[in-house]
Amino acid sequence: MTSATIVTAAMLAIGDELLSGRTKDKNIGHLADMLTLLGIDLREVRIVADDEAAIVEAVNALRGRYDHVFTSGGIGPTHDDITADAIAKAFGVECIHEPKAMELLGAMYERRGMEFTESRKRMARMPAGAEHIVNPVSTAPGFRIGNVYVMAGVPQVFQAMLDTLLPTLQAGTPILSRTVRSPFGEGDIGVPLTDVQKKHPETSIGSYPKFDGKSFSTDIVIRARDPSHLDAAEADVAAMIDVISRTRGV
Repeated sequence: MTSATIVTAAMLAIGDELLSGRTKDKNIGHLADMLTLLGIDLREVRIVADDEAAIVEAVNALRGRYDHVFTSGGIGPTHDDITADAIAKAFGVECIHEPKAMELLGAMYERRGMEFTESRKRMARMPAGAEHIVNPVSTAPGFRIGNVYVMAGVPQVFQAMLDTLLPTLQAGTPILSRTVRSPFGEGDIGVPLTDVQKKHPETSIGSYPKFDGKSFSTDIVIRARDPSHLDAAEADVAAMIDVISRTRGV
């Protein structure tokens, strides 16, 4: 098999309301699900307040470490929506009222018979040189600059923006998974399962305990990009369970 294509990503969720607990984030799980389908590894998630210095630090750290960085929140019309300004500062460029975004929003408010106020014009602000991410729900675009994709925090809008963005991203080699059920609890399989993991470093092996009210069991999930690696690790996990069963006379 040819070598796997590894594409990595991080997410930065922005907003005081996330850290206070007033808003429960729904975007992280959705992004993880969608990236998994594309074979893109979501490696890190950060949540930061509406604080320019914190956003700048996080963006610069993440964009240098991962292929893609996705942000949510802070691109609305109010004074605390500072993401666009912070991203511009992180890239060392001016934050401008982008002409095409101004045109889109101006036309939308005109159709609705509403005034295009200074607050609403804030939603057209983005770093100079940024490209639009289409917003099919509420018109105000997100934007892309470098490997950073800036989207709304409202889940419905975030998901719609992401849908328009995903087809443009390079896909990685998908991760395959297989589940082996062990009739033993984690305490019984912990040491030998560690040995299996060491023997198969190209796989990721996780254990997930279950209790049916009478006894413990464990679902052992093996993940790998190469089917041959998956097969080899699965065989060793099955052999491990067989050894424990025979030792215990099960």
